[in-house]
Amino acid sequence: MMISKFARPLAWLLLAFIIFVTVSPIGLRPETVTTVDTDRAGAYVILGLTFALAYPKQWKTVAALLVVGAVAIEYLQYFAPTRHARLHDAGIKAMGAALGLLAGWVINRWRDTKAATALPLTER
Repeated sequence: MMISKFARPLAWLLLAFIIFVTVSPIGLRPETVTTVDTDRAGAYVILGLTFALAYPKQWKTVAALLVVGAVAIEYLQYFAPTRHARLHDAGIKAMGAALGLLAGWVINRWRDTKAATALPLTER
């Protein structure tokens, strides 16, 4: 429960940052040492993981919204003159979100199993 309270604002802040970086002029894009595809995938893996931890009971809804959202956010680049939307980029983002969500789902299942085994035998 404590992880959800911390993860919710973090997830929304990460989403806002990703939207800003995606639609802002290319000159405002952060410089990194990895490839652009690695940056995209990594950002969405972290985003998917954070949302999965923030909303463990709604993981299916979160999964659908993040995968569709990855495509929608990429589409927003059509409105930025220095950016260009590409289906390849949207696919990398959607796959990253899916991997992050899967990792979060595994962590949530592990936490649920651990919590269930911590109960006394009379309460199981």
